[in-house]
Amino acid sequence: MSKSLVVLDPVGTAACCPPLTAQPLSQAQADQIAPLLKALADPVRLRLISLVAAHPGGEACVCDLNDAFELSQPTISHHLKVLHEAGLLDREKRGVWAYYRLRTEALAALGTLIASATA
Repeated sequence: MSKSLVVLDPVGTAACCPPLTAQPLSQAQADQIAPLLKALADPVRLRLISLVAAHPGGEACVCDLNDAFELSQPTISHHLKVLHEAGLLDREKRGVWAYYRLRTEALAALGTLIASATA
């Protein structure tokens, strides 16, 4: 049985919905947004997002990120893959290395979604 790769569009997904405090989410909206938040809900992945965003030039290679963790390179690559498949990182292959760049519009859309009504 083959698995098909599904890359989410977080901008479209989060843009589907008004801020959480404006009105309740429908079940369908919650089902769309949950995978994005789940991808961010891991401390390693959250740090990876931060490291990639803060890296010079706004992009980082797996080889640039390994030293920040006491994890193997395949484990780091797995977490980056999860973030990429969720649509939170863009990936570009250059030779044997993959370079990652934050999809800032994806985080901005999520930020709008969870914006406070008092803001």
